[in-house]
Amino acid sequence: MKKTALITGATSGIGKATAQILAKNNYKIVLCGRRIDRLQELEKELLAFTEVHSLSFDVRDKNAAFDSIHNLPEEFSVIDVLINNAGNAHGLDPIQTGNVDDWDAMIDINVKGLLYVSKAIIPQMVERKSGHIINIGSIAAKEVYPNGNVYCASKHAVDAISNGMRMDLNPFGIRVGAIHPGMVETEFSEVRFKGDAEKASTVYKGLDALQAEDIADIIHFVVSRKYHINISDLIVLPTAQASATIVKRD
Repeated sequence: MKKTALITGATSGIGKATAQILAKNNYKIVLCGRRIDRLQELEKELLAFTEVHSLSFDVRDKNAAFDSIHNLPEEFSVIDVLINNAGNAHGLDPIQTGNVDDWDAMIDINVKGLLYVSKAIIPQMVERKSGHIINIGSIAAKEVYPNGNVYCASKHAVDAISNGMRMDLNPFGIRVGAIHPGMVETEFSEVRFKGDAEKASTVYKGLDALQAEDIADIIHFVVSRKYHINISDLIVLPTAQASATIVKRD
């Protein structure tokens, strides 16, 4: 019997790559994202491999998240695997000149959005006494770096929430893990630099950065372990990266 995986932030980057690899490995997929055109395009691609359903909502919108997930078609309503991937970074300003709207966006999406989607799904996992939750964090969940202030705080929160989830859900046999990537070459930096593609490209210049497919492959490995195995916490860096701030460039 196929398991069903629900993936937030599925329209690009790690979320999209994860949907692709799980679809090719016998999972039914629920795609979640804000960009309807990208959802439709990806759904069409994945239908060649598996059953797919798309949900278009913003994880920041609590009511939309609950309504969308609670009204899934019956054949997609049992969520076996939740990949909390939706997240963002805005700006690289020191705390004294930080943009409050940027702060709100990072806290609302990275922290509250993860909580809203989890809250919509966890009760059914508790009832069944089975399920697997993977939260996508960041090296910023483990280290604070200059000008990272609120973004690092939001990812530290993801780390703490993941640990708290694992403890609280332990009596119900629910697996909880977090994956914390370093430098992954996706749209992430372009969003952080607010559409400045030239500045974003310098982030990955001179090194062999991780690709979205690398993290997706690891996610597939984690969720496909025997059920008595829970990979609870992984930091994944490109070889060129030693820490949040130490990077070897050619």
